[in-house]
Amino acid sequence: MWRVMLCTLWFFVPLLLRVRTVCGSAVELQAQVKTEVVFRPEECTQRTKKGDMVNAHYDGYLQKDGSQFYCSRSDKEGHPQWFVLGVGQVIKGLDIGLLDMCAGEKRKLTVPPELAFGENGKGPVPPNATVVFEVEVYAVSRGPRSLEAFGEMDLDKDKSLTKDEIKEYLKQQYEKGGNPHNDHHYEKVMADIFNKNDLDKNGKISVKEYNIYQHDEL
Repeated sequence: MWRVMLCTLWFFVPLLLRVRTVCGSAVELQAQVKTEVVFRPEECTQRTKKGDMVNAHYDGYLQKDGSQFYCSRSDKEGHPQWFVLGVGQVIKGLDIGLLDMCAGEKRKLTVPPELAFGENGKGPVPPNATVVFEVEVYAVSRGPRSLEAFGEMDLDKDKSLTKDEIKEYLKQQYEKGGNPHNDHHYEKVMADIFNKNDLDKNGKISVKEYNIYQHDEL
């Protein structure tokens, strides 16, 4: 019996240590992003979590001299950016710093190089640079990659999504947060989704195509 117990402990102890290491690493990464809440609305019915679809503006500055290297209000015609949180569509520091935010909330995030652009840098961001982001979340909705969201978008229940179905979903999610109607914006986002996910270019997105994540940074 003791031999069985020892064998069991021999198997589980390394596993538990690995779990603790992974959990510890996640907590440490989150702690490395310095988060300052600039404004938070009194009413907050939904907070951001991994997999949510987030609509936000974010402006990036170099901590060293305060120079601005990115402004979402001037990029892509100045529309707030839609992205799925926590899947690599933005840098790791933003995926971490935007967690648990309310619609209407503003934050200042200080992100170390390893969670930003690393030892190589990118564009105007030099190697090993700590960066600061000023972020504002406009809308939070259930992520479009969830099966539940797919079912909501698939209005004719044919297990594929048309451009009109996705556009209608984006419109509902965007405007329910009190944002004004912007047909040009919906068309632009919908076109981007189809460009990245309609792999066979048949004008519809299948369940298989829908489950493919793209990893664009900034």
